[in-house]
Amino acid sequence: MDPRLDPELLEQGDTRNVVDRYRNWTMEAIVADLDERRHPFHVAIENFEHDANIGSVVRSANAFLAAEVHIVGNRRWNRRGAMVTDRYQHVRHHPTVEDFGAWAADAGLLVIGIDNIEGSVPIETYDIPRACVMIFGQEGPGLSPAAQDLCCEMLAISQFGSTRSINAGAAAAVAMHAWVRRHVFEQRP
Repeated sequence: MDPRLDPELLEQGDTRNVVDRYRNWTMEAIVADLDERRHPFHVAIENFEHDANIGSVVRSANAFLAAEVHIVGNRRWNRRGAMVTDRYQHVRHHPTVEDFGAWAADAGLLVIGIDNIEGSVPIETYDIPRACVMIFGQEGPGLSPAAQDLCCEMLAISQFGSTRSINAGAAAAVAMHAWVRRHVFEQRP
């Protein structure tokens, strides 16, 4: 028998929300396979006011195969929006912006802020680096000044309606998709 398969799932049926490729695989086997294919971008989100969007960011990071999600600030977050994808996605905690900045520097990754503040460059026209960390602020206040200071560039998602911003979960999904368009689809022959 294939060692990736879970005998219990084979017997009882696999009702998890996984793509067909991973049907009946153990969770460990799925994570190991994902780890072999993960993209070199990371995403981070500040969590100083217990942002409810973190679960959505984790779920999108799993969908776009991000290397890791970094939660900066409070360790606790609402996992409900992740829809169990936090079992398959690496999530790392950094107690402070300074700790996160030190980690990014040690990893040799550029930190790119995603926030529609004055001076931000449109994400649609920016050449997002292959290996980077895209950091998002909380719903409402956006990126803290300390997080903005870490960023080599600030990007904004173009918007055309009456609202000042889209929520952090949606912004993260848009930014990750922009990375995928640039580094996955534009690289194909």
